[in-house]
Amino acid sequence: MSSATPAVVWFRDDLRLADNPALHAAAASGAPVLCVYVFDEESRGVRPLGGASRWWLHHSLAALDASLRAIGGRLDILRGAGAETIAALARGARRVDWTRRYGAAEIAIDTEAKSALKELGVEAASHNGQLLREPWELRTGSGSFYRVFTPFWRAANALPAPAPPSRAPKSVAAADWPAGAPNRIALDDLGLLPTRPDWASGLRAAWTPGEEGARARLKAFVGGELPGYAKGRDQLAEEATSRLSPHLRFGEISPRQIVAAARKAAHAGANADKFLTEIGWREFCYHLLYHSPDLATRNFQPRFDALPWRSDQAGFDAWKRGRTGYPVVDAGMRELWATGTMHNRARMVCASFLTKHLLIDWREGERWFWDTLCDADPANNPAQWQWVAGSGADAAPYFRVFNPVVQGGKFDPDGAYARLWAPELAKLDNKHIHAPWTAPPRALADAGVRLGETYPRPIVDHATARARALAAFATTTGEDDP
Repeated sequence: MSSATPAVVWFRDDLRLADNPALHAAAASGAPVLCVYVFDEESRGVRPLGGASRWWLHHSLAALDASLRAIGGRLDILRGAGAETIAALARGARRVDWTRRYGAAEIAIDTEAKSALKELGVEAASHNGQLLREPWELRTGSGSFYRVFTPFWRAANALPAPAPPSRAPKSVAAADWPAGAPNRIALDDLGLLPTRPDWASGLRAAWTPGEEGARARLKAFVGGELPGYAKGRDQLAEEATSRLSPHLRFGEISPRQIVAAARKAAHAGANADKFLTEIGWREFCYHLLYHSPDLATRNFQPRFDALPWRSDQAGFDAWKRGRTGYPVVDAGMRELWATGTMHNRARMVCASFLTKHLLIDWREGERWFWDTLCDADPANNPAQWQWVAGSGADAAPYFRVFNPVVQGGKFDPDGAYARLWAPELAKLDNKHIHAPWTAPPRALADAGVRLGETYPRPIVDHATARARALAAFATTTGEDDP
């Protein structure tokens, strides 16, 4: 085989140079390298990205191309069914390397690709660049997969430590585009960015997609927020969380890089342990997705199939727009729409409100988050929605119904978060900021608040909604599945 025969790196959810085993394997082969991204909305079962994720993907691909060009390579973009497109590109290639994914459709694509490449006589190698542990590495004593987080994470931590993260290659020799290969397209041809209207101004202000942005965010978090993480992570108005989730979602940074940086922060102590537990929860979600491929469409606990969800389009629309009349819920939903993210505590409160107060199927909320979150993750998103709804693994008791007034008072005590995202309440006093309908007329007038006009009245009464939810959830067996 000619020394000019290329090695192909098939980028997917690993849009980085550092700690990328697929890129390292190709570069180490000594062959010129073709770095490609295949935009695939054609393969069977592939879930199309939501709007916010498409916006992020555009900028992440642009950043990856710039990084590759800085070391002598480039990123080529293709459109089509993944396995078929890669096989057509790789005829005569030396090898194809990629990072594994764990959804059923993605596994099927990779299996098809390996089979096609084998027939062509091309070496195909997949690598773990997305997780600390492969989902098949961890089994209970009975041989089944873990359904509860704490023993899962304990078992994961009992294994030998993952290998340290690797540095980015210093150079990559870009291969010529092969004759007869599928046509490359320009990034703009994917049409990932919103235009009419351009709703992404808030996303542009909030985020810097790409590996460089991920590295800067990790550095800022470890040196700034991490020492106060355990105490501050639930406070809605504080910048106390890592804000790394969309960077992780697109593989602009690896979990090994995050773990290594957090463990080096000797000053963080228990805060680092708490933060790494959240990385563990992400690992657990992928463990669940691998063993339960329909995590986004079916109740993890089948007993919840009997739950009588309600059809309430008006309530659902009010929830999506942040017009429920509960400030902490409305603030969270407005933050999501404006920035493509939402504080994790607010996510739980907002998800609980939809599934418990409105009794709307968790799948409806999961789909909305999939479209509006920059970090919409195929494992985390459905697993967290099922956790809040009560139908998931390691789920909170189904009868837990977050009181949005209490949650607001506890995690946004001075109302800063509510006032930021619901500015029509900005002048309302702290006593009533999370329950404006309880404020006396004079207080409302002084704050310029007219309930039902400038700010909505609650679309449902908490006590009434809680009682309705408990009655509905009582239709389940009340016992976990074995």
